Amino acid sequence: MQISPIAKAITPFKEKFGIPRQSGRANVQGKIAFEKEYCNPDAIRGIEGFSHLWIIFDFSLAHRDIPSLTVRPPRLGGNEKVGVFASRSPFRPNSLGLSLVKLVGIEQTVNGISLVVEGIDLLDGTPIYDIKPYLSTDVIPNANFGYAGEHDSHRLMVENTQVLHSIDERLQREIIECIAQDPRPSYQDDGRIYGMRFDKYNVRFVVENSTANIVDIEVII
Repeated sequence: MQISPIAKAITPFKEKFGIPRQSGRANVQGKIAFEKEYCNPDAIRGIEGFSHLWIIFDFSLAHRDIPSLTVRPPRLGGNEKVGVFASRSPFRPNSLGLSLVKLVGIEQTVNGISLVVEGIDLLDGTPIYDIKPYLSTDVIPNANFGYAGEHDSHRLMVENTQVLHSIDERLQREIIECIAQDPRPSYQDDGRIYGMRFDKYNVRFVVENSTANIVDIEVII
């Protein structure tokens, strides 16, 4: 069976570094822009009745000819191996990803129909294969989260945010949230300056004692 994209993601994430490890960890807005053959209001009739959506997408920059059966999750420090199907690694046999996003609205322009969503964790231009409504049966109150659950609460304090004063307030909030969820590899804690590309900006920050200090921000031409 062959599948083809029904939409693409439009997001401020221009490179892998800085993308939240899971959807919903940062309230970043993005859009799901439908391909021409699906730019029909009938295709999303009734979708406004759902608050959240599942997005099935392609890890388009993680394709491998021979997929590995084991991976090294960043949550385990990059040293311990687990099975690929016991992880959310992008390096999978079929390169399929799954994200849960909040539906903010529907946008219709001369260029077609887009869904405005929040909590997105996709690289700009990511191919999207399917969209499904989030249902009450998707919630499992007493679920176990294995090794992943032990690290979900880790966040950084973010200081020197006044460096961002010249840009849009929503972008300021989104940048701060993305830094707070600590995009560094979990085995890195060496005081180096990191650069995170977000929308048209490069934001540089340094981390010390679980506090991220924003160093500067520059426009990428």
